[in-house]
Amino acid sequence: MVDILIVEDDEEMAELIRDFLLKDGYSCKICYCGEEALAFLQERCARIVLLDLMLPGIDGFSVCDELHKKLNIPLIIVSARSSKDDKLSGLKLGADDYIEKPFDIDILRAKIAVLYRRHYAPEPLGYKMIAGELVLNSQKRVASFQGKPMELNQKEFDLLHYLVEHRGKALRKEKLLEVVWGAGRVSELSSTLTVHIKRLRDKIEVDSANPAHILNVWGVGYKYVD
Repeated sequence: MVDILIVEDDEEMAELIRDFLLKDGYSCKICYCGEEALAFLQERCARIVLLDLMLPGIDGFSVCDELHKKLNIPLIIVSARSSKDDKLSGLKLGADDYIEKPFDIDILRAKIAVLYRRHYAPEPLGYKMIAGELVLNSQKRVASFQGKPMELNQKEFDLLHYLVEHRGKALRKEKLLEVVWGAGRVSELSSTLTVHIKRLRDKIEVDSANPAHILNVWGVGYKYVD
């Protein structure tokens, strides 16, 4: 599951939105057309959909109607179409909100946060980091996966938190050791990192021998993907 599915054919716009939302702690997926979005949602889930209307192939109105009928996912239309009729059509088809392009990214972020809290979180995210079905609370130093609490020791939590915080990026083993265990102990703790990675995989991977989230990056170290 991803937090935000961005359905937008403008690659630069889609990546800009994604980058801001990743900083806010959401996991994101970009689809560049309606068909791709519907195919993705047949296999996986999204908590909120951001939907452009002027898409190649199936237009946004058709996607909105399909999602509302079959999945009822919270949805925000983000479109350059600004007529009253367009807005009414989108809202009647089930959209929760309608934002005109060009838009203020902070307004969009605020609307997403409100919609997310309304449907999924009784309190503001703040100190929470969400990556698909994994939730980390840096204030309480607790984590859950698929809605179930995880048993993590201090180092496991710190390691997982750093990996998720830099999701999608290849992180060198030396950097992980320095951040989690402290500078000056890199050489003596290499095997310790390997053990902790294995423990984390045992807790969040369907098959820890063939991980889907904590991946080896040959010659570098590890990276986390949703």
